[in-house]
Amino acid sequence: MFRIKFWGVRGSIPTPGPATVKIGGNTSCVEVRCGKKLIILDGGTGLRVLGDALLGQGKISAAMFFSHVHWDHIQGFPFFKPAFVPNNHFDIYGGRGLSATLSETLAGQMNYPNFPVILEQMAAVMAFHQFDEGQIVDLGDGVEVQALSMNHPNGAYGYRVSYQGQSIAYCTDTEHREKPDENVLRLAADTSVFIYDAQFTPEEYAGEVNGPSKVGWGHSTFAEGADLARQAGAKRLVLFHHDPAQDDQAVVEKERRCRELFAQTETAREGLVIEL
Repeated sequence: MFRIKFWGVRGSIPTPGPATVKIGGNTSCVEVRCGKKLIILDGGTGLRVLGDALLGQGKISAAMFFSHVHWDHIQGFPFFKPAFVPNNHFDIYGGRGLSATLSETLAGQMNYPNFPVILEQMAAVMAFHQFDEGQIVDLGDGVEVQALSMNHPNGAYGYRVSYQGQSIAYCTDTEHREKPDENVLRLAADTSVFIYDAQFTPEEYAGEVNGPSKVGWGHSTFAEGADLARQAGAKRLVLFHHDPAQDDQAVVEKERRCRELFAQTETAREGLVIEL
């Protein structure tokens, strides 16, 4: 079994409400199942919903990979109920060279006066790991995760998860460059599923609509995603990290426009399951 499920697909800030109910308003969190291995990519508010779904499934062991430590990617962690259950085990991975270590940031957002419960009160076993640029993490049972840096303020990492001859790429919170980003192309090369930061439309990115120019903000567009998917030979493109200003209709319109550029495009929405 190689399966992906999306629990949070929104960028920057949660956006609950009737205008986002179809796509979802929780921030980044993706569940990946490789055989018996559970991998969690990012811990935005979607992590709380995933945690509720995991309760009652017995002892939980998972590898959690965080792209970076901006709030929308970690703010679900204090509400992740399995982390309060004794004997559950979580290996938590973050890259070197970010603005703060993952353990410092996860603890910091729970310290007084931000939160009433501190990290040390979580009863599960947690092991924190730092990886280097390009390192391949061997999770056992034929599951490997490779990390490469993305173009994002304060640093971020993208991931390639490989299992049984197939792979997926998770490249969120990255801004396209004048030339194709070699790190993104390496992670996405010949992947079955390429999950890419498509927060803005090209017009929003350029500042032609919906406010100022977004150049330098660390995010990309569906058009760049289509171009990268084509160059990388990815079989399927999933648009991710939707802007909080985009309602359901706007996100669906991004998908429609992107399919004109890369036919095998789908927009990430909460509850979407992809089986490989």
